[in-house]
Amino acid sequence: MARRTLIQKLEILADAAKYDASCASSGSRKRNSVGTNGIGSTEGMGICHSYAPDGRCISLLKILLTNFCIFDCRYCINRSSSNVQRERFSVKEVVKLTLDFYKRNYIEGLFLSSGIIRSPNYTMEQLLEVARSLREDHGFRGYIHLKTIAEADPELIRLAGKHADRLSVNVELPSEQGLTHYAPEKSGQTIRKTMADIRYEIDNVKDAKASRILKRAKPPAFAPGGQSTQMIVGADASSDADILNSSARLYAGYGLKRVYYSAYSPVPDASADLPPIRPPLIREHRLYQADWMFRFYGFTTAEITSVADNGMLDLDVDPKLSWALRNRGLFPMDVNRASYQELLRIPGLGPTSAKRIVAARRHTRLTLDDLGRIVRSLKTVRPFITASGWSPGKLTDTADLKQRFLPAPKQLDLFT
Repeated sequence: MARRTLIQKLEILADAAKYDASCASSGSRKRNSVGTNGIGSTEGMGICHSYAPDGRCISLLKILLTNFCIFDCRYCINRSSSNVQRERFSVKEVVKLTLDFYKRNYIEGLFLSSGIIRSPNYTMEQLLEVARSLREDHGFRGYIHLKTIAEADPELIRLAGKHADRLSVNVELPSEQGLTHYAPEKSGQTIRKTMADIRYEIDNVKDAKASRILKRAKPPAFAPGGQSTQMIVGADASSDADILNSSARLYAGYGLKRVYYSAYSPVPDASADLPPIRPPLIREHRLYQADWMFRFYGFTTAEITSVADNGMLDLDVDPKLSWALRNRGLFPMDVNRASYQELLRIPGLGPTSAKRIVAARRHTRLTLDDLGRIVRSLKTVRPFITASGWSPGKLTDTADLKQRFLPAPKQLDLFT
């Protein structure tokens, strides 16, 4: 068989990387090459693939070093027994692609993952060498996110953190039982140990920055964008409650920046105990909404999962609205008196809207018209609040209140 061109390799290995969702660039420190002999920046604009916390669109070259793999994780399209086209980049090819794409303003950074070849240590060495070469040989100042190999030597992962903005170690499945069943070559204990090592290094840098004498000695950076992970949703029997409880433990135990949820995609020649179809994408979306509830809205996982029937979130409405419908005794809330934390519990209000309400009511009593200039949609908010000149009356306790939030039914198209 003729050797494939670099573009043909890119087509295969970029497509193989699409199953990894954990590649957002949020949390990176600002860095550019102005006044240096280097190239690249984490601050520019380009083709948008992900978003930073301040709303900037960040484009990333998202590829695998190789889709060859010695592991046979049954849910993975690139498992050793899978009948897929295989290809591999060299370190120099990844470096060349990254620099060429950046110079053409296609990307602002690199997300690099890999199947495991030869051994975890050998694979991690290759990933590390890409990052090292970009930083040291070419002065690349753009964003780099490395997917680490949990089974690799901790020293290799420590060195990776010196060059990468973010590291990720995927837990793969929400439960230890699921991982043991579907990926017996992987160990949940090893994955968590690697996460703990990364947090230890990140915390060390933070402590060194806080304690350095007269701000003179600058400690070396280590993964300034933190670490993230990914869970596959729908491959095993884990419920949404199981997934959210697992996420809460990961956030608390390892200081993760993000847990990403990736709906399982059926793989060719899959074993009979894997689902034949993927779960609805709305399930993935509801998990992200629930994730934000306990990260930014002050909800506990127990509160969120208390309205999850049989452990599953309602797919028809978002989890905060579902919680409010089950706890109507707490509503309506007076937007002119409710605390910031109470405002966050009102459907349709987020942190930005709640802060604007708190600021605005210092000067005037808010009316419904005032709220209309603050929130995106009064339709969601109206049944759960009182304001100057507004009371929902019996609307809050209406038996069909949930139906008011559902989209209008559509006639199915026979030919779609």
